[in-house]
Amino acid sequence: MSPKLTGNRAKAILYLVLTAVMWSLGGILIKLVDSNALAIAGTRSAIASLIIWIYLKKPKFTWSPAQIGAALSYTGTVIFFVVANKLTTAANAILLQYTAPIYVAILSAWLLKEKVKPYDWAAILLTLGGMVLFFIDGLHTSGFMGNICALLSGVCFALFAVFMRMQKNGSPIESVLLGNLLTALIGLPFLPGAMPDTRGWMGLILLGVVQLGVSYILYSEAVKHLRALETILISVLEPVLNPVWVFLTIGEVPGTMAFIGGAVVLVVITVWCSIPAVMNKRIKSEQAESVKPNAS
Repeated sequence: MSPKLTGNRAKAILYLVLTAVMWSLGGILIKLVDSNALAIAGTRSAIASLIIWIYLKKPKFTWSPAQIGAALSYTGTVIFFVVANKLTTAANAILLQYTAPIYVAILSAWLLKEKVKPYDWAAILLTLGGMVLFFIDGLHTSGFMGNICALLSGVCFALFAVFMRMQKNGSPIESVLLGNLLTALIGLPFLPGAMPDTRGWMGLILLGVVQLGVSYILYSEAVKHLRALETILISVLEPVLNPVWVFLTIGEVPGTMAFIGGAVVLVVITVWCSIPAVMNKRIKSEQAESVKPNAS
């Protein structure tokens, strides 16, 4: 692994962490908006589309299967998650959506030829275990259709990561632009009957600019330098960070199990991200030893 590639990987991980931070703002910002859920999804996507279009200046639409697949998957992720939150608990919706790393591990090995190692599976299972602990107080067996929608959101999220990774040598951000335009077309018709107030519009602007626009620009850069599984598993930091904003804004303290689950997720992801660098250092050391002249 060259120094340049190592630097790109470190930058990509930083971009993903920043992306997770921005995504985690969604919960607290949506609370500012008194409107229909689909109207919120459509309006923030319309604003995000404008931000991404300004960033790109001249988007390149290739209409390749990967570009279209990522756009449709993005839309499915957003729409199914919004519906899931209406039909089941927020904890169920988030936890089931973040079963996505399992699907990515299977799909990336098949479609991207990215080998999934034993320590990857260990990280997936430990992270999901931490998520269960984190949301255990809010989990519920009711809301069957909502749970199905949440699972479908997770499948779409996984497909999105895989299709975005397929475009690593191109410009995957156009897929996000197309996905946001499609989401806007679906959601904006619900806006006239649920027009938000001034505070709501401030929330929508922040959602569109920061939570979707800037975040997905960073994500689209990161996906060029990391495996699909890495992009999806690092994103698990998003739901763990949500209670941080709740605590900072309204002073609500998470429960003990949430603290334990959050700590598990943070430790697992930190250790897992450092494994390739440690392995690379070890390989370099072994190579250096093998080329040393024999002292005798």
